[in-house]
Amino acid sequence: MAYLLSPQVHVVEIDTTNIVPGVATTEGAIAGQFNWGPVNEPMLIDSEATLIRTFGYPDNTNYCDWFSASNFLAYTNALWVVRAVTEGNANTTLNATNATTSNSHGYLVRNDQEYAIKYSNGELKTEFFTGDWVARFPGDLGNSLKISICPSASAYQSTLAGTISATANSSTVTGSGTTFQSQIISGDLLEFNGELHKVVSVESNTSLTLADRTLQAATSVSNVIRRWEYYSSVQTAPGTSDYATQYGGSNDEMHIVVIDVLGEWTQQPGAVLEVYQYVSQASDALLRDGTNNYYPNQVNSRSQYVRWAGHPGQFTNAGKPAKGVNFVPTPAAKPITEFFQGGNDGEAIGAAEKIRGYGYFLSPEDIDISFIIGSNVTQTVATYIINDIAEARMDCVAFISPPAAYVINNVGEEAQACVNYRNLLPSSSYAAIDGNWKYQYDQYNDVYRYVPLNGDIAGLHAQSDQQRDPWWAAAGFNRGQIKNVIKLAWNPKLAERNLLYNNGINPVVTFPGDGTVLFGQKTMLAKPSAFDRINVRRLFIVLEKAISKAGKYFLFEFNDAITRAQFKNMIDPYMRDVQGRRGVYDFLTICDETNNTPEVIDGNQFVASILIKPEKTAEFITLNFVAVRDSVAFTEVQF
Repeated sequence: MAYLLSPQVHVVEIDTTNIVPGVATTEGAIAGQFNWGPVNEPMLIDSEATLIRTFGYPDNTNYCDWFSASNFLAYTNALWVVRAVTEGNANTTLNATNATTSNSHGYLVRNDQEYAIKYSNGELKTEFFTGDWVARFPGDLGNSLKISICPSASAYQSTLAGTISATANSSTVTGSGTTFQSQIISGDLLEFNGELHKVVSVESNTSLTLADRTLQAATSVSNVIRRWEYYSSVQTAPGTSDYATQYGGSNDEMHIVVIDVLGEWTQQPGAVLEVYQYVSQASDALLRDGTNNYYPNQVNSRSQYVRWAGHPGQFTNAGKPAKGVNFVPTPAAKPITEFFQGGNDGEAIGAAEKIRGYGYFLSPEDIDISFIIGSNVTQTVATYIINDIAEARMDCVAFISPPAAYVINNVGEEAQACVNYRNLLPSSSYAAIDGNWKYQYDQYNDVYRYVPLNGDIAGLHAQSDQQRDPWWAAAGFNRGQIKNVIKLAWNPKLAERNLLYNNGINPVVTFPGDGTVLFGQKTMLAKPSAFDRINVRRLFIVLEKAISKAGKYFLFEFNDAITRAQFKNMIDPYMRDVQGRRGVYDFLTICDETNNTPEVIDGNQFVASILIKPEKTAEFITLNFVAVRDSVAFTEVQF
């Protein structure tokens, strides 16, 4: 208590309501190949719809990773996903790249954070010659994008000089006294004789080609109206913003439209994806609500498809403060249309890329996870996941499946092949391996595919956590039902299941009328122990995470009888609750002078021992049917 220097009432509030908090037990993690989305950045995904919106659709290269993630989300709603790509190869066609609006190859910008740190001031165009815009993420999908800018009122709509002539049933238009090349670009719309036609190309100042044929008889018309291709996507022509007007600036407004020109995003070629109305070239422009209206900031903060790389050459004053500046572009009469190209998914990722992706889950201080989904990993990657992540973190379980070749079209050899593969991997209570793949329907490509089961099995455990508790076994007919199965790669019989389970491999079996079921819950721990069962391992993970999280608030407190009693009084109610929820048979908390000796206290240490008798599951059921004579009492029977 503070020393008081004069009479007063000194109020001190002391909190002794320490409790053991709940901890997350359902979040999964996966690293893999996807055709869109941020690279080398963990993203929390809550549903298949969010998976599609963030990382795109499955294809023939990434379907194992994609469906492993999707299958996990069929059981729960929290999955950290890291997209890995090929990069750094001397052959640039094998690397993943973002599409750009330059005529050269694409350029790799991995994620938003990298863009913000390295390229948000226009370095992409000035230093790397990417053009004015770059796709937000790497991938072939970026090549389907087009961006169209209406930088002025005259670009929005104008009256053509001279007279144009059109012939009925022809797509060719000629002009007299016209200046087509300075007034029209491909995509513009011409309105004459009550018809609206799109321009395909401009051959000269006196000749252009329409996308369709005119219907009227041969005619010559003056005062023809030309409109920006996307004029109907905005309200009115751009002009001068209220902000620029306030500071004596002018002509700072423009419209920007992002288009799915090839239809790869929407299956509708030419569909408008995004519209940015009345954005400003002035770097300090503000909307009435105080939002910055500078066009790079507006696009970068809102677009799901593109990022600004540099000002178009027509924008001679773009990026300046609004005060006293006329932002009219040169020339001002035409829209600016730019196509994206050079985007590349890169080649199929290998072990190095997978390991780099999974490496983002190394630190439990950065991301809290309970499951690591192996997808279709090699022995090298599986060993890394087990040894370097799960064993190092000690707060999650890795789920592994055997390679496809071990269980698909390997008739009669599947069980032994799975055992051989398991024997190549380390012993660990923080990992579990199944022995199968499933055949499921890919609705996005209208095909059937074989997919590893580890995503489903991790999902079953997350689902069991939500419905029961982490120490309940997520196996068997009650909590082990696998979803979305057309068939299994193979259906192990009893003798094969015995071989698998005896070697620490959890069988997945289809039982007629009962569905497809996870029929085991062993970890990959080779040593006989209570920790060779997943439910026991996960019980201790939860207890250790929760109690250690609560225990950090005792750091730097006195190691005396009062503190030790407070710690014990915090732990015991929590453990009684776990006991009541069938997690443990019994427990004992020791935190007193017997394990906090003077030597321990002098070393600035604090020791608490929690002895636990974990609940066990019934995996082997024996039914004894005994026949007795009518004259014998049941109490007399011995067997």
